[in-house]
Order: sequence, then structure tokens, then C-alpha cells
Amino acid sequence: MSDWTIPADRPEYAAAVEAALATMDLETKADLLAGLDMWRTIAVPEAGLRSMTVSDGPIGVRGRRWTVADPSLALPSPTAQAASWDPELVRRIGNLLAAESIRKDVDVLLAPTINLHRSPLGGRHFEAFSEDPYLTGRIAQAYVAGVQECGVATTMKHYVGNDAETDRFTVDNIIGERALRELYLRPFEMITAAVRPWGVMTAYNSVNGHTMTAHKELMAVLRDEFGFDGFNVSDWGAARHTVEGIEAGLDLAMPGPFTVYGADLVAAVREGRTSETYVDDAVRRMLTLAARVGALEGVEAAVSERNAAVTDPESLLREIAQRSFVLAQNDAPEGGEAAILPLKADAVRRLALIGPAAAKARILGGGSATVFPTTVVSPLDGLTAALGDRVEYAQGVDLFEQIEAAGKGFDLKARPVRADGTELDPEPLANGDVKWMGYLPGDLARDDFRLALLDGVFTVAETGDHVFGTRGLGHHKLVIGDEVVFEGDQDYATDDPFEAFFGPGIERATLHLEAGQEIPVRHEFTPFSFPPGFPPSVLFGLMHTPPRPDEDRLIAEAVEAARDADVAVVVVSTTALTESEGFDRPDLRLPGRQDELVAAVAAANPSTVVVVNTGSPVEMPWSDDVAAILLTWFPGQGGGNALADVLLGAEPGGRLTTTWPRRLEDAPVVKVVPEKGELHYDEGIFIGYRAWEQRDGYEPAYWFGHGLSYTEWTYEDLTVAGDEARVRVRNTGAVTGREVVQVYLSPESGVDIEGGIETHRLAGFAAIEAAPGETVEVTIPLEERSFQFWSEAHRAWRTVPGAWTVAAGRNVADLRLQAQVKQ
Repeated sequence: MSDWTIPADRPEYAAAVEAALATMDLETKADLLAGLDMWRTIAVPEAGLRSMTVSDGPIGVRGRRWTVADPSLALPSPTAQAASWDPELVRRIGNLLAAESIRKDVDVLLAPTINLHRSPLGGRHFEAFSEDPYLTGRIAQAYVAGVQECGVATTMKHYVGNDAETDRFTVDNIIGERALRELYLRPFEMITAAVRPWGVMTAYNSVNGHTMTAHKELMAVLRDEFGFDGFNVSDWGAARHTVEGIEAGLDLAMPGPFTVYGADLVAAVREGRTSETYVDDAVRRMLTLAARVGALEGVEAAVSERNAAVTDPESLLREIAQRSFVLAQNDAPEGGEAAILPLKADAVRRLALIGPAAAKARILGGGSATVFPTTVVSPLDGLTAALGDRVEYAQGVDLFEQIEAAGKGFDLKARPVRADGTELDPEPLANGDVKWMGYLPGDLARDDFRLALLDGVFTVAETGDHVFGTRGLGHHKLVIGDEVVFEGDQDYATDDPFEAFFGPGIERATLHLEAGQEIPVRHEFTPFSFPPGFPPSVLFGLMHTPPRPDEDRLIAEAVEAARDADVAVVVVSTTALTESEGFDRPDLRLPGRQDELVAAVAAANPSTVVVVNTGSPVEMPWSDDVAAILLTWFPGQGGGNALADVLLGAEPGGRLTTTWPRRLEDAPVVKVVPEKGELHYDEGIFIGYRAWEQRDGYEPAYWFGHGLSYTEWTYEDLTVAGDEARVRVRNTGAVTGREVVQVYLSPESGVDIEGGIETHRLAGFAAIEAAPGETVEVTIPLEERSFQFWSEAHRAWRTVPGAWTVAAGRNVADLRLQAQVKQ
């Protein structure tokens, strides 16, 4: 970390901030804290302040427009990024995201997500790093450093306890003080201490009775104890209280301008319900942010030249994906002697590639992290580029769950229509979803908007019954060809405003169409109203389901392809209805008949490799029947090329950042649904591997830190001197490989600590590379905090006394060297 560039404030910032503040009246200050629209703050020309733009991450930078007309790079998911266990690689990821931010005129990236994988059921876990607070903190430090050293601000999110999605707007998470300090607050503390983040985002949920956007006690911990000096922005729509929010240190309530600040904050000050001092403190933090990112006249930005150009981003995306893939299992097929992977390209005469996600890549999870890349390399694309016509594709199963946005075969555009009937210029769509979030194209005023028009042509690929539908709260008129197939209202009740924005789709008509037909489509949408509390937003969709295939036939075709192949590669995946922002998972099963497909293929060909294309754990009941399992997460737009690289010999660099259960019922923490509005974290500090190690008779599918290599590693020596562990490792295999040396601490047996203490805790790691026969020695610092626990009795950190075992190895359950230290 010593060579990371941590931008410092310039000496003139304080005076410039006070000078700008002095030009503002109360109304202007309150409006600055209220936001301008979905993604911007107001400009205050007399103060020398320009508008600042924020944008969603963490796997890309969307910018102000959620549209294919403004494409973005799509990186591997944060679970993938963290699976590299490589802060320097993650720092380069930060540089790439900063370059994207600068390209899109974005000042603040709303990332990284540093909530923990408390339960495997968390629906948004693909957007977070790990179940372990130390690993999360180390990876996030690099992420923040990489972005901010290029002059773009970050926001640590979601502070704090947003570890599940069920009832996230209303849930009160009841978390003990020790668990808060050792687990959920720890990454925020680590990032603040190491890399000085310029922002934090406070979460929708409450913690111990107080909503996080108005949680005075926990904001005081962040600012006064941890030393955080950045600005605090609410999650979108999370700010609910004017006085409590401003007094707790909420600086920016988004989206603007219809928030709890603005006129409501002015009234609160005028009526004596709060002091203008709190307003001034918040404005100072916003002006300091402006100075840091170059939005305040008269002072130089913290980074003089916001230049983060990445010369070959596609190659970097491919490298990130490759180094994130976790080789979970690699056995010799029945009758063979050597592990099935890597494949030898010249020996593969025929490869059967099977599964819907092999052809239609699942590159990212659902929700606010979604971006539109210009190109996507599917597994079929990548393997065909490497092996040519030796690849035979079979779909295998039909993952249809419900009607989805129109996609294949549709060439669509959308435009607003003025109140006088004038149609504005159209913009292209990636699919049938229209997402004008916080704006109307052409900067159309809300009073001048009549309706949205989506139109285009559908080129029919398959003869059969095609189902058409609509999505969105409002009045729909859907015309297919020259027939009005539906006209009417769509409404439904939900407590989640984002659910109200986006779905679900409803089937409206079934038409029999012939392959090759070109059918005009037209969809007029008039919203009932603009979403309350948000800038003008129009969200609706043209939905479509093609003729459904016979799944028995698909499985039979896949089995036939596998039987005739040298190797079968089956790509299994979750769907947008399985892993997404906004809801948690009811189970860990793969959707549809994918388990049945894998079992049938493996029975037909013992040389079966399964590629698991998910953001977080799934059950794999067929694991003992296949030769290899490769976990690829959501690998971003270059994932198909990276998959071909790894299957054909490139080292799979990843290690698990969360423990994978065999079955949901084995998992130690599964409760994510509140009762009477409360979700109790009764497990305390025992989540993830900490919890698994406390349970006799339960063994996960794969332990935290697990990941195989294409070579062999021998751990030769471990010494501990002072606050450092030195580990010597040798590559005793036949190829160059990559290893992640992991160091864990264990207190002496029987130590009596209030609330118990874990068997192991991760204390350090290092990613290394070595050629055959090469020895590498790494030095891993051991932080004082790693030997401590939070005493609720003393409300302070206390060192655990006695002897500690320092152990080094390949994962938490495969520790090969040990040494002793005294505390």
C-alpha cells in the first residue's frame, strides 16, 4: 500500500470553502444539499461552484443516461474482483473506472459496495466483495485508491448493515455492538484509515432503531473515531427526516430536488427546529468535495490532471476475469489418469458446449449496477474463436421464468412526444426496456411531456406462438403489425419504489408468426404520474416471449452432443430473476432444469466440465459426478475470451471470498426475512467460515479461500518476527502458476472471551506467481487489530491474551505451516 497515491487537500481549500459559503443564503445552501435531479447537484455560479455529477458503479460507470446510446465498459462483478485476492489488480480496476468516469463527466462514483455476505441468500451479494471484513477492507482500499488517485471521488456503501434486500426500506437490523465493530463497521474503518475516501453512502435500512440516514451515533463513529472527512450522500430515496438527517450529518439527500432538504430544511431552520450551523457544516463538506474534484473555481483539484487513460481496456477486462475464475474441482475423468483441465487445444477434436448462458452471456447482476457495453463475448464466442468449428453448441434447457423485455430480433427506438404531439428525436434501445431515470430526452420539461413512444421492427426468427406484453405503471397501447393487441392500464401495489418502476411484465397477447416475417411494433406509454420523490422518470417495457421449445428434446440433444464429444462443457447460470438488487433468494438452487441437464450430460460423458456463471453460491448436487467445476462469477463483457483462456491453459487465478455450502439447510446463517419489521443478527460475529468452524458435523462444499491451480505448491517455511509473518512457497509443479498465500490467526484453546471467539480469522494474504521450481518468499504484516476483540463491557478494543497460532496455507481448511506468538 505504500506506493498508493492518496490525494491530499491543498492548503487553500479551507479559505476557498469559507469564501464560497459566505456567498450563499439559506435557500441556496438548502437547495445544494437537496440535489438538482437524479444524478446532479445544483450549480452556484456566484460561489464559483459548478454542478457535480454522480453515477452508479461498481462494475461500470453508467453516467447520467441509462441507455445503450451511451455505452459503458462492463467489468467483472465485485465478487469476481475480490476473488483475485490481489489489491494491485483491483487498484488497476479503480484506474479503469476512473477513466470511464472522466470520459462520462462523472465526479463521484457511487461505489464500492462493502457490505458483507452474511447469508448466502443475499440477492445482491454479487455487488459486494466477501463474507470476511478484513478481505473486504483490503480489496476496497485498493478500489478506492485506484479511483481517487485519478481525481474521481468514491462513496463507501451502504453504511451500514445493508446485507440483505428483503424489506430493505423498512427493516430494522438489530446488530450487537461487537458484531458491528468487528464485522460490519470494520471495512469502513480500514478504508478510512488507509486511503481517505471522499464519500460515504448511507443505507435504506435502520440499525438498532434508527434509520441510517439519520443515525447520529454511527455517523459519529465514522467521523469522530475513524476520521472520515468526506461527504455523506443518502441512498436514492433513503432520506426520510429533515431535522434528524441534517443533525446526524447527512449532507446530500438524493435524488433531487424533491427531497427532505430544500424548502423543508429552510422551514426547519426558520422555525427554530434545527440550527443553520448544521446546514453550514454540510455545505462545507459539499464544497470540500467540489474542491477535491475540481468543481470549485479558484482552487486546483486534488489531482491536477484527471487523466486515467487505459491503453487497452478490453485486454484488462479479460485479465481481470481470468484472474477471478476459481477452479473449484479438477479431477481425472473416469478411466483417465490426469486432471481434466487444462484442455490441450490440439487434442480436442470436438467440444460440446451446452447451456443457454453459453450463447447468451450472463455478464452482470440485475439492478442499479446494470450498464450497456458495446460488445459482449459469450462463452460460445470465446471458445469458437479458439477452437473454430470443433465447438458444437446445444442449448440444453429453456430458462424461461416469466415474460422478459423484448430482445432477440427486435430493432427498437424510443422517443418522447410533446404535449402538442411533436415527436422528438429517437434514441436506440438495447432491448424493450425504456429507462429514462431522472430525465426526459431532449431535456423536455415535465409539463411538456405527453407520452413515450417505442417503435421498430421485429424480425421473427422462429415460427410459432409469440407472446407480447407490457411493463410499467401507466396506460399502454400496444400495436403489433396493424393490430392493437392491448390498450389499457397497468397497476400494482408494492412497498418498494424500484419494484414499482421496473416490473413485473404482464402478458397481453399471443400471435402465431412465421420465421422471416418483419413485423412493425409500436408501444405508446403514458405514465399515471411521475414517480413521487424523484425527478421526472419514465420506465416501461415492451415484453416478449418467443415460442417455448420442448425441454425434453433440448436435453436429449445436449446429451447426444456430449456423448459424441471429447469433452462436454456445461455453462449453468442464475437469471435476472434470481440474483438482483431488490430481493433476496428463497433458495440456492439453479433455476429451471439445469441440475437435471448437468446430471444427464455427465452420465453421457465422464469428461464433463461445469462452468458456474453466478454471482454467489448455488447448490451443485451433481458435483461428485463431473470432472471439473469452474466458478466464473459474472465475468463482464470479456468473460467468454477469459473462459477460453482458462480452459485451454491460462492459470485460473481466483480464490473463494465466501464459503459455499453444499445445501442451503447446512448454511449457518439463512435468516434474511424480518419479523415484525426487525431482522436480528443473532449469530453475532459468527458468519461465513467463522460460523462453519463452530459447527460439528457440517462441511461446506468449498471453504473460504479455496481455489485450485494448474500447478503444485509446497509451503516450505513460516517465521514470525515482530508484527510480520514470512512465508516461503515453492512451485513444485510443471507450469508457471499463481498462488494466494493466506495467513490466519487462532487464539489458544479455551480462551475465555465474552461472546466467544472464532477458531480462525484471516489476518493477511499475498498473491504470488512462480515458474516451475521457483521459490517465493512473502512478508505479510500482522495488524494489531487482528489480535483484538471488541469488548462490549468496556466499549473498546481489547487484546486477546495468551498464545496465538499463526498459520499459513491455501485456504482456511488447508493450513500447512504454523508458528506461535505471544500477546
